[in-house]
Amino acid sequence: MKLTIIGSGYVGLTTGACFAEAGHQVVCVDNNEDKVKTLQAGRIPIYEPGLESMMRKNVAAKRLRFTSSTEDGVDHGEVLFIAVPTPPQPDGSVDLSFVEKVAREIAGFLDSYRVVVDKSTVPVKTGERVAQTIRRYAKPGVEFDVVSNPEFLREGSAVEDLMKPDRIVIGGNSDRALAIMQKVYEPFVAPVLVTDINSAELIKHAANSFLALKISYINALSEICEATGADVLKVADGIGTDKRIGRSFLNAGLGYGGSCFPKDIAAFIAISDQLGTPFTLLKEVQKINERQLDRFLEGIREALWVLKDKQLAVWGLSFKPNTDDVRSSVAINLVERIVAEGAKVVAYDPKAMDKARELPFADKITFANSAMEAAAGAEALIIATEWPEFAAIDLAELRDKMRTPLIFDGRNLIDPVAAASFGFQYRGIGRGIIQERTE
Repeated sequence: MKLTIIGSGYVGLTTGACFAEAGHQVVCVDNNEDKVKTLQAGRIPIYEPGLESMMRKNVAAKRLRFTSSTEDGVDHGEVLFIAVPTPPQPDGSVDLSFVEKVAREIAGFLDSYRVVVDKSTVPVKTGERVAQTIRRYAKPGVEFDVVSNPEFLREGSAVEDLMKPDRIVIGGNSDRALAIMQKVYEPFVAPVLVTDINSAELIKHAANSFLALKISYINALSEICEATGADVLKVADGIGTDKRIGRSFLNAGLGYGGSCFPKDIAAFIAISDQLGTPFTLLKEVQKINERQLDRFLEGIREALWVLKDKQLAVWGLSFKPNTDDVRSSVAINLVERIVAEGAKVVAYDPKAMDKARELPFADKITFANSAMEAAAGAEALIIATEWPEFAAIDLAELRDKMRTPLIFDGRNLIDPVAAASFGFQYRGIGRGIIQERTE
């Protein structure tokens, strides 16, 4: 089939490449001409495992191309996917101006039937608004249908998530449109859930909010574990083996971040408030998430007394492993706060260094070329992102590199007993107080 993706950001680019890999003829549209030129040259502006090679393969096979022309995209596609940004506004609600603009542009070029698909994460009832906008600006008599098809991509495993989805949600009120969408997803072997548009739009926000709730739940438990001497990892294993609960998203840490969870939880709260049905549970989820980083910083201050002029190594800047995304990263928030207190931060991340160098306070950070280089001469090590290489670090070499043997493990990557055996004082999340040094 001929498909068009309007918006070549993280979701749009991944979706376009994977649809092309499945055999569709795909055009990706973006209004940033420099980005389009970069993509046409075979480079992508983000790090996502497997994406760049897949993109190049399908460009070479002539199943995927890029353009800055919406008219070209509308002319090409039988199905038009809207995958533009939906950034948060100061009150937590969603800025839908990009979606509205694309809907108007599509309307101006429609000359025959198309299926218009909301792929961006949008508030419930957005599909109705998109349909109203297209109807208002399109030529009289031109037929179209609007469908909701939320994405469930995890940064770091987005290609696999799209090629091997655990479910596909299609929301629509037209049998004609639903039949076409079924054909789009024929190459993907996965259960297809067909709903009305409003239900499909709610599913995305409800899913992300529930996952954030699980993270905040285990983080709230971690505080109780620290107060009682219990180990949050054992508690998480104990409740996670219950098949009704599951172990995923029960890893205590610094809290959730990234481009999705904080934005989506704030949006869902705003949506529920606007509907007159306040979602107070999610407000508490937000509070727990914010308090988690505060508690971690309090532990660092308690151990170091004064942060000013202390050299601190920070491992991890991306909001999660296997991505270079630093948007709403808890690691970045942490670095910004300790830098503001006068600490001398030496940071390292396997993939996010370039993105971090673009931050407003980047001139106050020293960027190292490796984890060990960052730790050299450090008075404490802070682990902020759960990159696998940090868990596999040579503790003996690390102890020799550091000035003082203090580890603040915000992701519970290091075994406290192993750390203590090499002379470290260790503090994790929900794993008790800093361990006494043993030699």
